[in-house]
Order: sequence, then structure tokens, then C-alpha cells
Amino acid sequence: MSSAVGFVSRVYKIYNPPKAVSATQGGSARPLRFGILGAAQIAPAALIRPAVSHLEVEVYAVAARDRNKAQAFARKHGIPKVHGSYEELIADPDVDAIYNPLPNMLHFEWTMKALEAGKHVLLEKPAADTVEETKAMFELAEKKGLVLLEAFHYRFHPATQRVKAILDGGELGKVKHIKTVMTVPRAMFSAADIRFDYGLGGGAMMDMGCYTMNAIRYFSSSNPISILDVSHRAFQSLKASDTGKVDEEITASFSLPNDVTAKLTSDLRSPNVLGIIPRLPELDATIECEGGKIEVYNFVLPSLYHTITVTPRNGRVRREKVYTFKEGSLKGEPWWETYRYQLEAFVDKVKGRVPQAWITKEDTLANMEWIEKVYTEAGLGVRPKSAYVHRSSYLVA
Repeated sequence: MSSAVGFVSRVYKIYNPPKAVSATQGGSARPLRFGILGAAQIAPAALIRPAVSHLEVEVYAVAARDRNKAQAFARKHGIPKVHGSYEELIADPDVDAIYNPLPNMLHFEWTMKALEAGKHVLLEKPAADTVEETKAMFELAEKKGLVLLEAFHYRFHPATQRVKAILDGGELGKVKHIKTVMTVPRAMFSAADIRFDYGLGGGAMMDMGCYTMNAIRYFSSSNPISILDVSHRAFQSLKASDTGKVDEEITASFSLPNDVTAKLTSDLRSPNVLGIIPRLPELDATIECEGGKIEVYNFVLPSLYHTITVTPRNGRVRREKVYTFKEGSLKGEPWWETYRYQLEAFVDKVKGRVPQAWITKEDTLANMEWIEKVYTEAGLGVRPKSAYVHRSSYLVA
């Protein structure tokens, strides 16, 4: 399926997924009904398309503060029910799970309200603006016996797990250095984009940076010990109050256990070449080991296209493309997006089955902790905490 024909077939099915016709693993008669908070641009890729091929899932409702916007979104995507407020959607007794793709600042409030109402939550990354809020959400989920998942979708894809298997298998020896890079051209996001709004938890480290941090931790099987260096390029904010607080680019180097080092770069507005030529996006990870290296092209969206290049110090270079698991017992199709694999895991967890992969509470907390440390070291400060105060004692004042 790595041929041109395979690529075309895979991409076609990604955007035109076949409708599920039978349960693959003991599905119940009633599907898991999702409600979407906000008519977000990410929702079709992250939930709506993946749900088409999953018999146990129905995207049942959507809510937006502008009811007309929610209605238009529902018509476009075939969503049966529309609510005029987030409160109404969360209170809907027919909704089992909430997908929360709201701006970062709103993650905490609406996830806590959803959990309090007894709903499972698929939560876009980063989980919240602070470690404190993230911890509170998971503690409430545990208290309620509910599933809460931070949506690092790339971790569920076979390509990502193949890279990890090569590293863990010892073929190239011990990991020595990891570099993760995510950059997009300057024209990708306008100056008014919420990614640059400090009050909404904006900044490059909070956006693509959370992926680069997560990948370093995943591929190294460890957390950093210390920050060696941080630099950033400040965003020229449209808001005077945000001046000097938002990073449009950030680079950080780390020391990890066992003499491993790592470096991440996240750039939301990569400068044009010669001032006029847009740069191509970079979505790459390089893992240098004692006995060679692995280079991963497009580690974050491998379902579209990727290359895993393995270069042994003494041996032949090989390139792999991995779109399904080799084990026959594991689910997946070549056209399954990262988000489709993620949805499979989420439903398995809710249904009491063992998911093929998972992002644990501890994993999410550690990622947020090191995002905060990078911001502190950079002199930008932790993103502002939500003004929402949950009625439980889980959030420490």
C-alpha cells in the first residue's frame, strides 16, 4: 500500500470512509453517543469521519454559543441534534460522551462540567492551561468512574508504535539524542488566530509544542531531568496586554536519564525564505542511537503519508511505511486515520475492553508539567488559570 495507487486509495477512504456494517468486537445495541462542544474545525477529522466506520459510535449532538452556527454545522455533517448552549448539551441524557475541542482556556471548565454530569470526555490537547487543572480533571474522572483521554492521536497509529518497537527492541542500541520539529509557514495562521491569544492559553509550546514534548517523552520512555536551554521568538500581539507573553516559536533542549539529550522546536509562523517564499511544513522526529538512527517524516499525521528511515551504523539503510498492525488480532485498516485508531481505543476503554494503546493520567500530567517548566524557563510564565471554580474540593485554590 506504499505505492501511488495505495496512496490514492488510502486518502480517498480517509475522506470518504465506508460506513460500518457490523460490530468488530462485541458491540452493544446502542452506540456510544457523542456530543461536540463547539463547531470546531478539527471535529470532522478528529471525530465525525472516524465515527462513520465505527458501529459503536454515533455523533449525536453539537452545541455552539451561536445556535445558527451549530445548526449549519449539524446540517453539513449529518448530526441529528442541536443545542444552543454547552450547558444544554452536557445536560442531555442521551449524550454519553463529550468531545471537547474548545480553546485551551475552556478545557478545564467544560471538562469538569461534563464529568460532573456523568459524561466520558475525549479532550483535545493540551489537556488544560495548568498542571493543577489537569490533575483536578483526572481526579474527578476517577471519582466518577469515567473515561478521560487527552487526544494525542498520533500515539495510536501503527507507524508511531513501529518506531517505538524498533527502539525498544534494541536493534540500534541505546537512545542518545532525540530531536522533534513541528513548523508551519507564516501564512498558515492569521495574527488574529486564537493560538496567539494569551488569555485563551495561546503559544507555540501549548500548540504544536505539546506534540514535540510528548514525542520526546514517548520515544525515550522517560521524562526530562532538566532544561538545558530555551529560546523563543515573541509574537507581535494585536493585544497590548499580551505583549511579550506569547511565543510564536520556541526551542528547548533537555537532559534525560541515562545521558540522553533532546531538543524540540515548535514554530507557528516560520519566516519566509528570502522574505517571500513560504517554507514547507516540518513534522519530523529524529532519534539518534548508539548503533544508528531513525528518522520519521510526518510523525504526527502518519495516516496520510510518512516515512520511517532506519540507518544502522553498520548495515543497510531501510525505509518503512506502516499503516496497519501486523498482528491479525489487532484492528485497523490502511485508511484508518490516527483519529480512527484513537476512537477505537476510547470506545474500548468505555466498553470495559483493553485498548491497544492508551494515554494515561500520569503521561498527561508529565507532559503538562514540562510545558509549564519550559514556559517558566523562557520567562514567559505559565498560561493563565481558568477563572472557573468547580464546586468540588479537587481544585486547590
